[in-house]
Amino acid sequence: MDAGPPITQRALTHREIVLVVLGVLLPVFMGSLDSTILASALPTIGREFGDVHNLPWLVTAYLIANTAITSLYGKISDSQGRRLTLLIALSLYMLGSLVCALAPNMFVLIIGRVLHGLGGGGLTSTGMVVLGDIAAPKDRGKYYGYFSVVYTTAGALGPALGGAIAEYLHWSMIFWMNIPLGLLAVVLTQTLLRGLPRHDRPHKLDFLGAALIMAASSSFMLALSMGGVNYPWLSAPIVALLGATFVLGTGFIVRLRTAPEPLIPLSILSNRDARLAIAANAFGWAPIVGLHIFLPMYLQNIVGMTPATAGLSVLALAVALNISAGITGTILPRLERYKTIPIAGLSLATAAVLVLAWRAQSMTFWEFQGLLLLIGTGFGCMPPLAATALQNNVSIHTFGSAVATMQFSRNLFATILVAVFGAIVLAGVGPSGGGSPYSVEGFARVFYAVAASFSVALTAVLLLKEKPLETTHS
Repeated sequence: MDAGPPITQRALTHREIVLVVLGVLLPVFMGSLDSTILASALPTIGREFGDVHNLPWLVTAYLIANTAITSLYGKISDSQGRRLTLLIALSLYMLGSLVCALAPNMFVLIIGRVLHGLGGGGLTSTGMVVLGDIAAPKDRGKYYGYFSVVYTTAGALGPALGGAIAEYLHWSMIFWMNIPLGLLAVVLTQTLLRGLPRHDRPHKLDFLGAALIMAASSSFMLALSMGGVNYPWLSAPIVALLGATFVLGTGFIVRLRTAPEPLIPLSILSNRDARLAIAANAFGWAPIVGLHIFLPMYLQNIVGMTPATAGLSVLALAVALNISAGITGTILPRLERYKTIPIAGLSLATAAVLVLAWRAQSMTFWEFQGLLLLIGTGFGCMPPLAATALQNNVSIHTFGSAVATMQFSRNLFATILVAVFGAIVLAGVGPSGGGSPYSVEGFARVFYAVAASFSVALTAVLLLKEKPLETTHS
């Protein structure tokens, strides 16, 4: 569709850019916090509702909805502007928070998490799109540090805050606090984002594609969570769910090839380096999401820590990731060989996770903290590279869709990986199994799977071309 010549606008001053950044930092904080805050509270919620086996759905339901809607938010932001997109996301996010806070049982809580995910899908991704609006790839490092600090600090605080709330207050406070935060974010969005440059182009929204990927993901998650627990793996219900996954997934692929504007723009996927940046981001971030969820569970169920202590014990991972990403985001655009640091970092993170898996049975507290520091430091070098490389390879008029595609891919793989991790740690446990349903061996296998995913991300970075970074929006 021809949208006419691009709109030319004056460049923002540094002060104006900082104000715009401040306008989206709170939504970015909220979106990142919600991806980890339930981790330490899950055992408490399971005990209150008397339902342990459906706990992974509190995470996967959020991720499935988040995944399916993210690309639609990208299209909306490209056609209607970033501010309206963020307001829609905040409204859905607060509605989901209210349903979760009032949930009388696990089923309603899962429904609330779906609404939560429909809103959360637009919070972090729109913030990253705004960063692309205000800074060309060469200048991105000046402002990426703000996003990195907020995003990773929120992820770091999540397990500790969620554990403390579950232990000393009530888990529902995790959702009640989102209401005043959401209202404040609406005010900031309405005021500070008024001066944001507009690069609008008309787009069609692929609701059918979003519905197909959500249905396919849900069928796959149900099969993974029920197989070997509620039903044998080769039973009719599990085979039917896997068959539905295949049919719906095939339908989604067909829709991508035939829709006027598919959920994932094929023009973006046709760019080799954009594909590699998206792959590196997905296979790197997804296991980090899994670690934030399963490390507190490991510490509570295997090591015997309380929810609050377990949440505090994993802070080292996100603190190290935060510092590493902030430093890398600042210095990376200045380097001609800007892949060197991320390659070394991902290699370090992979090695550290392998040691974590090897020592899972008899690891000391300080060994655990040291390995988390190495994982966070190593992995933190990669996200600035993936985001910068993507922006360096797509047009500003499709940047919202490109970032949404990156978020979509990351969330889809994280959703699958979290479900796989849940199936791994619950492997062999029947519905009437006594005692703790978790074992050291199960968590060790999860850590080995994390290392394998990091290795794929490393391969994608190695294959990525080191093109000179653009100094203007192209």
